[in-house]
Amino acid sequence: MKGRVPAHGNMLVNRVADGAKADALRKEAASLKRLTLTPKQSCDLEMISIGAFSPLKGFMGSADFESVCTSMKLASGAIWPIPILLSVSKSDAPKTGERVALHASNGVLQAVITVEEVFPHNKALELPNVFRTEDAAHPGVAQVMAEGDTCIAGPVETLTVCADPNGPEAFLDHRLTPAQTRAAFDQRGWLTITAFQTRNPIHRAHEYLCKVAQEIGDGLLVHPLVGETKEGDIPAKVRMECYRVLLDNYFVPERTMLSVMPAAMRYAGPREAILHALVRKNYGCSHFIVGRDHAGVGNYYGSYDAQRIFDELDPASLVIIPFKFEHTAYSKRAGGMVSPKTFPNIPGDQVSLSGTKVREMLAAGQRPPEEFTRAEVADVLIKWATGKG
Repeated sequence: MKGRVPAHGNMLVNRVADGAKADALRKEAASLKRLTLTPKQSCDLEMISIGAFSPLKGFMGSADFESVCTSMKLASGAIWPIPILLSVSKSDAPKTGERVALHASNGVLQAVITVEEVFPHNKALELPNVFRTEDAAHPGVAQVMAEGDTCIAGPVETLTVCADPNGPEAFLDHRLTPAQTRAAFDQRGWLTITAFQTRNPIHRAHEYLCKVAQEIGDGLLVHPLVGETKEGDIPAKVRMECYRVLLDNYFVPERTMLSVMPAAMRYAGPREAILHALVRKNYGCSHFIVGRDHAGVGNYYGSYDAQRIFDELDPASLVIIPFKFEHTAYSKRAGGMVSPKTFPNIPGDQVSLSGTKVREMLAAGQRPPEEFTRAEVADVLIKWATGKG
């Protein structure tokens, strides 16, 4: 279809080998040095391989790493906010020019990498630039601090995209590649598509944002992140059940699509919001919802920092358009969802619950108010919270 947004860097990458090439790689891998990936690295490998991280063809080298940290750009000049690194211990580091077999933590052979560079992992450069903090209590910082001090860079040739295709959170029926979502959009006749990123169940405020976006576009891609998340986040399997019951009961199927993004969370706030937008551009979306505290954690970022950072970018280079929404909630006086842009803030008028209060209610088998979350979604969460699901 004419007019579809181009992949980032104008090239949709595909590093997945098949047929005779795949057979040859498997045979070669048996005699190669072996590295075991962390769950985050397996997620990154999948995102690279299917083109979700286009234009990356492999794990970053030092020039890209330093440029991304300091200027949010690849060495080529393309916007890119977060390093995608393969960090290992110094003792495990291969030599430049070597080919190495990459295995998932469950032992599955995932890919072969051709090592083009080996360089120190400069965490002192990465942490303050990417996360705006070096606090070890930040989950993204802690994750980087636990990684190896040596990085290996180079293109990958991938055999197994999903590290655990038989696992409960593989979601193979919804695990579409960027090429597949683009084909699905073409088949549906969608040209303007808004992506909604989430790592939580969708409550009424999020539902409102999605439907506002649907009013002004051809379609909505509900695109939850199902890769590596921090301890305490609701499991992806539970969240997917929530998305299904919500979409089945409250959305128009012809205008709504559910797929999953197998990425790892960094909890990097503003910079991660940019990464999430670029990834959805690769999946073929033209617009991207950026809500309050996007990809944030704790109090490390301002409520709207993830929206303001888009103002620093060249729209012509970004291409995908951010939809910036303020805090929304149900207003008892208005009888519907409102935001500071659409209705005056009246003390005690809005239905708002803390995450702690919601979890307490769910664990007690109580539905939160209908104004906060749909009953069907609440029932799924109650099953999980009470151990009955």
